[in-house]
Amino acid sequence: MSTYLIGDIHGCFDELKALLTQVDFNEQKDQLWLTGDLVARGPGSLEVLRLVRSLGDSVRMVLGNHDLHLLAVFAGISRNKPKDRITPLLEAPDADELINWLRRQPVLQVDEQKKLVMAHAGISPQWDLDTARQCAREVEAVLGSDSYPLFLDAMYGDMPNNWSPELTGLARLRFSTNVFTRMRYCFPNGQLDMFCKDTPDKAPAPLKPWFSLPGPVAEDYSIVFGHWASLEGKGTPAHIYGLDTGCCWGGDLTLLHWEEQRYVTQPSNRQDESAVETAPPLEGTISPASDD
Repeated sequence: MSTYLIGDIHGCFDELKALLTQVDFNEQKDQLWLTGDLVARGPGSLEVLRLVRSLGDSVRMVLGNHDLHLLAVFAGISRNKPKDRITPLLEAPDADELINWLRRQPVLQVDEQKKLVMAHAGISPQWDLDTARQCAREVEAVLGSDSYPLFLDAMYGDMPNNWSPELTGLARLRFSTNVFTRMRYCFPNGQLDMFCKDTPDKAPAPLKPWFSLPGPVAEDYSIVFGHWASLEGKGTPAHIYGLDTGCCWGGDLTLLHWEEQRYVTQPSNRQDESAVETAPPLEGTISPASDD
């Protein structure tokens, strides 16, 4: 059995199929981990959801901010943005089934045997793994409940931006959702900054990428995330892997073969280059792709 981890797909269905073909993915014996943001920006969000759902238990995925936005649009809470190209999905005859399947997907994956953790944006340095698991269960429970539209309506916002075990209700859920699906930078104490989207070399002091701050989870587990295409897969410490390399922006769709620590890339269909396979770079980084 092989474990394949793939960065943000963003509706790039053809590239996903080509990447799976490159590695001879076998849904009967292989496992596919997906960092979230399956939908939006690329032309094939509907086809991506249909394929991933059809793969059943061979997939371990997490929800990203664009996946949550799709749920909010479908619930009539948020506006359908033309640039997201999700109208075919919203109008599909199986849209109800796909949306109800999507909202029951997790926001955190943990594999104790592999000592591997995956979340779309990352793990707060203020959390230990038990806290991350508890916060994930709370978000997942409300998304899977009949009251999920209330949560989706309240999830937009940047506050609170500092963890406390005393947080409750929608404020606690919003903080957790921002960590799992939106986080990039933190202050030195781990407090979230929800505004800066610059690359780390341009970020104002004292902000640091979340993965640059010491945290209990990173001490014992490898962490895989997506969300941050402008990193181009570079600059993360060893055992922290950023897999979003901007396929929907003309970059690559990137796969990590976990057991072999080998990277495989599939260029966006906006490029003419053929797919290339690369050896694993040093320090958990991957070859450049286009900006977010």
